[in-house]
Amino acid sequence: MLRAYMIDRSSRLAAVALAPAIATLALAGCSSTANPPGGTTPTSSSTTATTSAAASPTTGSSASTTASVEIGNTVNYGSMGTTTTLDCASGKSLNVAGSDNTLTVTGTCATASIGGTNNKITFDKVETRITVLGLSNTITYKDGDPKVDNLGSGNTISKAS
Repeated sequence: MLRAYMIDRSSRLAAVALAPAIATLALAGCSSTANPPGGTTPTSSSTTATTSAAASPTTGSSASTTASVEIGNTVNYGSMGTTTTLDCASGKSLNVAGSDNTLTVTGTCATASIGGTNNKITFDKVETRITVLGLSNTITYKDGDPKVDNLGSGNTISKAS
């Protein structure tokens, strides 16, 4: 009974933590420049939607899709294969979804939720909680004393020395 409750709770936590980020990625494909029916389809595309919470991403030669949407006091960031700097300012929360990103997060995040694989994220400060879902993420925070929830596999979450 206890095991079933823990699994169910972890599943709900994962769904709640990733929902805003998944919505962000879904919105990244929405554009007023979309091809009309019967039009030609591009072979590769890059969509970038940013707010004041994200700097322009630096990417390699492959196309990348990046979306950053601020809802209330939460920054929702989704990307694949991006290197960039994000700003939590003073006390915003951050949700990150995607894979193979290298992110530097400045300011003080109230909470941080990370989902995906092979992300390397360095935070200046996280105050309350870090939740990591997914595989092989490396999360480092320089300051703060957050509660850490490692709900994935192969993740490394540590305070910088």
